[in-house]
Amino acid sequence: MGLISDIKTIKRKDPAARHFLEIIITYNGMHAVWLYRFTHLLWILRLKLVARLIASVTRVLTGVEIHPAAKLGKNVVIDHGTGVVIGETSVIADDVLIYHGVTLGGTGNEASQKRHPTICTGAMLAAGAKILGDIHVGAYSKVGANAVVLKDVPDFATAVGIPARIIPGEDSDETVCSLELKNGKKH
Repeated sequence: MGLISDIKTIKRKDPAARHFLEIIITYNGMHAVWLYRFTHLLWILRLKLVARLIASVTRVLTGVEIHPAAKLGKNVVIDHGTGVVIGETSVIADDVLIYHGVTLGGTGNEASQKRHPTICTGAMLAAGAKILGDIHVGAYSKVGANAVVLKDVPDFATAVGIPARIIPGEDSDETVCSLELKNGKKH
C-alpha cells in the first residue's frame, strides 16, 4: 500500500491533480489515509488510546475522521475530504473513491457487532452520501450525491435519493460482493 501507488491512483482519478508534488502537499484526504494507516497499525498493536489521539489530531488537521479500527484497502481516494466520517467497523475495499461529506455511519450501539458499511472494490461515493448500518455497497457501484443508503446496493448498481432507490447497472446480477477479512470472516 505504497505512497507512490496512492499518488498514481489520485492522478488517475482526479483530473485536477497536475503533479505528484501537488498531491503530496495539498491533498488532505490522502494525508488522512496515510495517517489512518499509522493509527490502524497502532490499533492492531493494542495501543488504542494513542491511535485514537492521533486520529483526533488527524481529524482536526484534515477534516477527515477515520476510526483506527476501520479497515481500508489499497488505493482508497478521499477527494476534497472535508467532512468524511468512516466508522469503527467500516470495511472499504481497494480502489474506492470517496468525495467530501460522506458518512459511513453506524446504527445501534452493540460493541460486539458490525455496525458500519462495507464498501466493495471500485465503488464511488458521491459528495454528501450517507451510508448507514451493516450494509454492503457492491463492487463498481455508485452512490449519488446526498443519497441516504439504508439497504444493500448490488454490484454495478447506482443508489440515489432519500431514502436511496437502487438503479440496476447493465452488469448487475443483484449479487453483492463479499470481502475476505484477515480473521477469516466474510462480510
